[in-house]
Amino acid sequence: MIKHVYIHIPFCLRKCHYCSFVSGIDIRYKDIYIEALIKQINSIYKHEPIQTLYLGGGTPSLLDTIDIKRIIECFNITNNAEITLEVNPETVEKNKFIEIKNIGINRLSLGIQSFNNNILKNIGRNHSEEDILKSYKIIRDCGFNNISIDLIYGLPDQNLNTLKEDLKKSLKLEIQHISTYGLKIEKNSFFGINPPKDLPNDEQQAEMYIELSSELSRNGFEHYEISNFAKPNYKSKHNCAYWKNENYYGFGLSASGYEGNKRYHNTDNFYDYIKNPNLKTEETELSNSEIMEEEIFLALRLKEGLNIEKINKKFNINFLEDYKKIIKKYSELKLLEKINKNIRLTEEGFLLSNEIMSEFIS
Repeated sequence: MIKHVYIHIPFCLRKCHYCSFVSGIDIRYKDIYIEALIKQINSIYKHEPIQTLYLGGGTPSLLDTIDIKRIIECFNITNNAEITLEVNPETVEKNKFIEIKNIGINRLSLGIQSFNNNILKNIGRNHSEEDILKSYKIIRDCGFNNISIDLIYGLPDQNLNTLKEDLKKSLKLEIQHISTYGLKIEKNSFFGINPPKDLPNDEQQAEMYIELSSELSRNGFEHYEISNFAKPNYKSKHNCAYWKNENYYGFGLSASGYEGNKRYHNTDNFYDYIKNPNLKTEETELSNSEIMEEEIFLALRLKEGLNIEKINKKFNINFLEDYKKIIKKYSELKLLEKINKNIRLTEEGFLLSNEIMSEFIS
């Protein structure tokens, strides 16, 4: 039974320079997109009780409230479901967000990225620090009390001091969750075509990551996943479903989903999607060993790590014996540790997570 849903909304006022997602579609095409999206949902969704629903993008907060309501009403939502809407600061308006709360959205993910106006301009963001503070006040006044913000480190012209200032301003806000992402330049982004200057090097990025982790931990945030920090009881339930390798529906242009032992990817072409919203560009049936590797990789992203008894029973293996060389290697380097029934990365291990996890799935 599938309990989680991701919905992709590809509209933006302006595409950010680092963004490689399928986004930036003109909002004038909204109505035909919503019709195709609902058609896809109605043809695939099996009316299971949904525990998390995530509207990402793009800029989902550009949609009219009636459109968001139509999407949500397609699903059998449980009473305690987490329903998240990604929001850009420049799209926040009080009356609209009162309506958004009334239709059932109970978690907002506010795309801040930085408070520094020069950095925001250099990365193509459409808002300023003033917009951030104004939008935050509005959503708080509207009664939202489960708010996440995004911060990016490793940006052009960013250094440890500007990052510390971003952290200081973030912590002044009454927020429950912070996602922090190192800048990754993809080939099909503006930065991929026009490489930016004055990027922090790997050592500087590592210093930024350590500063983020240390400062947020000192201020009551649990570092529960490589890139995510939460106050008690405010972990992202939807994202935790990904990291626990649970099935989920993916609806909308370019959305990915995971059903049974199959992963799929919807078409990236807007016009093809409008014609046939069920069109897939990729559909892969995973073998048992591939599922196991994914489960190991995803679990090691979490601070709690991988439950040894669970994976042994699920895949009929002896994890400690089968991976003893890798475990010994990284345990001696203090990058991996065994805590009770779990194997997990240490804080230092998070810095080298890709290298370590690749050995478990090689």
